Amino acid sequence: MPPLGCGRGDAGVGPWQSVWMLIEHRGAVPQIDPSAYIAPTAVVCGAVRIGADARILFGAVLTAEDGEILVGDRTVVMENALIRGRAGHSAIIGDDVLVGPHAHLNGTRVSDGCFLATGAALFPGSVVGAGAEVRIHGVVQVNTVVPPGQTVPIGWVAVGDPARIFPPGQHELIWAIQETLDFPGTVYGVARGAPATERMRQQAAWYGSHLDDRQLPDNPREPADEA
Repeated sequence: MPPLGCGRGDAGVGPWQSVWMLIEHRGAVPQIDPSAYIAPTAVVCGAVRIGADARILFGAVLTAEDGEILVGDRTVVMENALIRGRAGHSAIIGDDVLVGPHAHLNGTRVSDGCFLATGAALFPGSVVGAGAEVRIHGVVQVNTVVPPGQTVPIGWVAVGDPARIFPPGQHELIWAIQETLDFPGTVYGVARGAPATERMRQQAAWYGSHLDDRQLPDNPREPADEA
């Protein structure tokens, strides 16, 4: 993949389209294909690679914490979506994927051609097979595998490997499977029942690594010194 680019491609679009927030995190900088478009209010942080003709729209946040984010060719990440990469659970988004507004993709693997609608939530260790759909406010729980072509209906919850899909009102059936998937261990690295102080001390330290972040000096948000 080409090194960090300005997102202008070959279309000769205006220079305002290169005004994004690019951040070095843990020594890693984003790599963006020159044909990709990054909206002015998007944030791309750390070890993020964005493929050819991808589109990252207004307010989207792609933050590679201690993992990676890979966004495939022609994938569109819509307004205010969040994609987070984690150690052991990089966020891998394939080609030709639609990530809807306000979607939350955290340490997940999404195969080519998937449709993730508004407010979809995919948690660490989850896998969504090629051509699958997660519809409005659908949830794919930790360590859950949605087979290729499967649909998670509006507001429903996919849980388990292979996924079983339940309406949100069936909490007891969801929990019977979800409890075995170890959400606290997968997401926070703590045992179930650990006190909030232990969990949040770890989280504060984890996110505290952003104290050493560096906004890239060639980011047009930082005006150059006049000679």
